[in-house]
Amino acid sequence: MRSYTVGDHITFETVYGQWFDGNIDDLHRDTVYMNGQAFSYKEIGAIKRERTKWNNKVNGVLLTTAGVGLFAIGAINGGIRGDAAKQWYTTSGYIVGGALIAGGVALIVTSKKYYPLGGRYKLQYLQIGRH
Repeated sequence: MRSYTVGDHITFETVYGQWFDGNIDDLHRDTVYMNGQAFSYKEIGAIKRERTKWNNKVNGVLLTTAGVGLFAIGAINGGIRGDAAKQWYTTSGYIVGGALIAGGVALIVTSKKYYPLGGRYKLQYLQIGRH
């Protein structure tokens, strides 16, 4: 759950496909005022996810690179030793390298940059005080 109030930074996409970025100037009834424009909460189609300390995309790239690097090191070492190609890797090497690559790809795929409103995510406004 994420809440926004006057002065907070927000980036969102309208239902018309336009992205807007800025600080909330005012919230009045069901309208968000930002950068001199007014948007009904029903016009907001998606909200950009704020970056956190854990970044799935960066960590996914690191894991994938580590997996590819593990396979590359195995091939280089096997070639230097003069081993047959089928002896370059052990079963544990396949498991660890494959798990690193698969985990990295999974993190990259799940690194959503925005929350689309409508199904799983909803935007609600809470009116406090006098009408």
